[in-house]
Amino acid sequence: MSLIHALVAKGSTILAEHKAGKRDFSQATQTILSKIPPNNSKLTYVWEQYLFHYISEGGYTYLVMADDAAGRRMPFAFLGELQRKFTSAPSSSNFSDETPAYASLMHTFNTAPPTDELTRAQNELNQVKDIMVQNVEQILSRGERIELLVDKTDVMAGQATAFRRGARSVRREMWWKNTRILILSFFVALFLLWLLVAQFCGAGLNHCSVRS
Repeated sequence: MSLIHALVAKGSTILAEHKAGKRDFSQATQTILSKIPPNNSKLTYVWEQYLFHYISEGGYTYLVMADDAAGRRMPFAFLGELQRKFTSAPSSSNFSDETPAYASLMHTFNTAPPTDELTRAQNELNQVKDIMVQNVEQILSRGERIELLVDKTDVMAGQATAFRRGARSVRREMWWKNTRILILSFFVALFLLWLLVAQFCGAGLNHCSVRS
């Protein structure tokens, strides 16, 4: 059995439902319904070995639970037909009156799904896949731009760090240079003073004495 459980809901309120199996999946379907966003969307949720496919459009959710072996094309073809039957039904009709028709529809798709419906579903899925691929490519392009920006930021940070290190090195060099100049100037001044005194007192400064 490929299709197991199908329903039509508005928000979290189930309007019509058909269960092909005996197992109760009510908790799982309520959990899935609570996760479906309010905007129009198509998605598949995985739960155990089952797949929950849904179409959300116009405030209504069309959901079918299927075996993993059913793939996506046949369940979404079923959902498309379920949506068409639901929207074409008179608004005054009782939702429960439509449940046998949905059960018959599920049986049809489980035994001999219409070929044209499968083809239409496959085309729709291909369009969705193309959009998803395009979106992924756009994200990758943005990622490349972000990576490039990060690389440039890293380079600028490295340059700033190198500049700070270079500035500290220059300051140290200038300090040592100034210190050497001061020390050299001190010894030059001492030497000049010695030359001046040596002219009067001799080189050993022994000719100068204090007279009493």
